[in-house]
Amino acid sequence: MWSADDALERLYAAHWRRLVRLSVLLVRDVPTAEEVVQDAFVAVHARWSRLRDPDLALAYLRQTVVNRSRSALRHRAVVTRHAERSVPAYASGADEEVTASSRRDAVLDAMRELPRRQREVLALRYYLDLSEAEIADTLGISRGAVKSHASRGSAALRDRLRDQWED
Repeated sequence: MWSADDALERLYAAHWRRLVRLSVLLVRDVPTAEEVVQDAFVAVHARWSRLRDPDLALAYLRQTVVNRSRSALRHRAVVTRHAERSVPAYASGADEEVTASSRRDAVLDAMRELPRRQREVLALRYYLDLSEAEIADTLGISRGAVKSHASRGSAALRDRLRDQWED
């Protein structure tokens, strides 16, 4: 049996990059995603002695990353609402310019427009290549719900991207 330090060191080496990429797909911000994943590792380390099955630590980490990504998005929304109230209406920022010059940006933009659950399911399925059962466990939903969210999310992405990718 591994100690918390040894187990998390191995998990970190093997899965850090993929977990950051998962979070980037959800929060669309690399520094925030890195912070989310780092906080997830710290949380798992703090709770290591309470894990019922240490073999499921990776699944717990994935779930923690998804949940903390959600929290980061909620926090960002609150900060944005507050900032909008304090900025005069005539002020414009550099971030108002929209440039979607690559397919990757177009897909990420389209994913951001999806409902949260569809975005999470698609990110876990197509980016981390998780099975329906693993996605269901990570998100705490049924396999049928995973199928439904994946189907609806894929259809919505096709619709959103159709106009941009027609030749």
